[in-house]
Amino acid sequence: MRRLHRPPRADWLNTVVDQGLVFEDTLLYPADQRRPYWDESVYYSFDLDEVLLLESQVELLHSMCYDAIEHVIATERFRDFGIPEFCWPAIVDSWRRNDPHLYGRFDLCYDGSGSAKLLEYNADTPTTLLEASVIQWHWLKDVLPDHDQWNSLHERLVERWRVLGGGLASSTVHFTWTNLETTGEDHLTTAYLQETAAEAGFDTIGLAIEDLGWDQDLRCFVDLADTPIDTLFKLYPWEWLVNDPFGANAIRSLPSNRLSARDRSAAGVPVAESGSSTMWIEPVWKMLLSNKAILAVLWQLNPGHPSLLPTYLDDPGPLTEYVRKPKLGREGANISIVGPEGTLTTAGEYGEEGYVYQAFHPLPRFDGQHPVLGAWMVGEEAAGLGIRESAGLVTDQLSSFVPHVIAPS
Repeated sequence: MRRLHRPPRADWLNTVVDQGLVFEDTLLYPADQRRPYWDESVYYSFDLDEVLLLESQVELLHSMCYDAIEHVIATERFRDFGIPEFCWPAIVDSWRRNDPHLYGRFDLCYDGSGSAKLLEYNADTPTTLLEASVIQWHWLKDVLPDHDQWNSLHERLVERWRVLGGGLASSTVHFTWTNLETTGEDHLTTAYLQETAAEAGFDTIGLAIEDLGWDQDLRCFVDLADTPIDTLFKLYPWEWLVNDPFGANAIRSLPSNRLSARDRSAAGVPVAESGSSTMWIEPVWKMLLSNKAILAVLWQLNPGHPSLLPTYLDDPGPLTEYVRKPKLGREGANISIVGPEGTLTTAGEYGEEGYVYQAFHPLPRFDGQHPVLGAWMVGEEAAGLGIRESAGLVTDQLSSFVPHVIAPS
């Protein structure tokens, strides 16, 4: 693993915008730094053996997360996650039904030696997807075509939609984001996923979640044309969703069984009886994986595992140097680092549900920058890598995205 330099393409900004990276200028050029969000003046180079090792570690972590879900459900540890009690049965039912899921991103600490360390799992609403899938792939083909890249994201996403299609109620999928996210990143990610579903043969409809309606008579969610919604991909956290005024309806709308509308009709079950059924992607069982309490559960179930850091719920336990993270935090907010050089704290509005305490493991340092590796899962398979780096120890919304390559052997 090496951090290398090369000149950016002459018209790089217009190029990445044409390819879909249409953030606001404040994200391309953060107000308090001259460095762009997409920074192709540097890149990371990996050997194939490193990538194969990372791939196997990520898929093992994914399997361990499934074991952790089984443990939480069997021991009814939902309260440790700060999840409202009315959601508990729905999580269990959704997991037992094997409600379909699409993707997720493991954030890892790795310096090119030993085992990567899991920092957290963005299993519900991960972004930086277009950058990892499309933007860095085109960069590779333009500047280093003789190299490879850990990146089968686009193909895997299209194929995953095709796999999911057989279990969905219809060939139409709605995609939703929130207008509260003003940079455009969520809308961009949703639009890209909508494109992959369309390529897989779905009819797709996009709308802001603020425009999502509830038909009281039909007891179902509807779009702006009052069309009932069978399947809804949401880039909106479940913890926000269930605390919204219609949150109980979101839980109530979940399918009561795995029969699609076509299957129910063939079985003689009136389709009208299922009018309130909406399949949500990502499913409600991902409330367990997207919550940092899962890090403590993973450590409890796998103490000493080389890909895990010691993590504890609600107090640091035996740790003297640690990172305190809100169970439901986002974008590096409300983080406290107690390390050898003192204490660092970031501001924010998270932490009401409690915190986890993860052993302090400093991010590697390359030319004064700290990379975090975002390893992507699509379905049950590791599918690619994106790298964000920052000058500080907390990766936040001002971190830059940089591409990577696999060096020729």
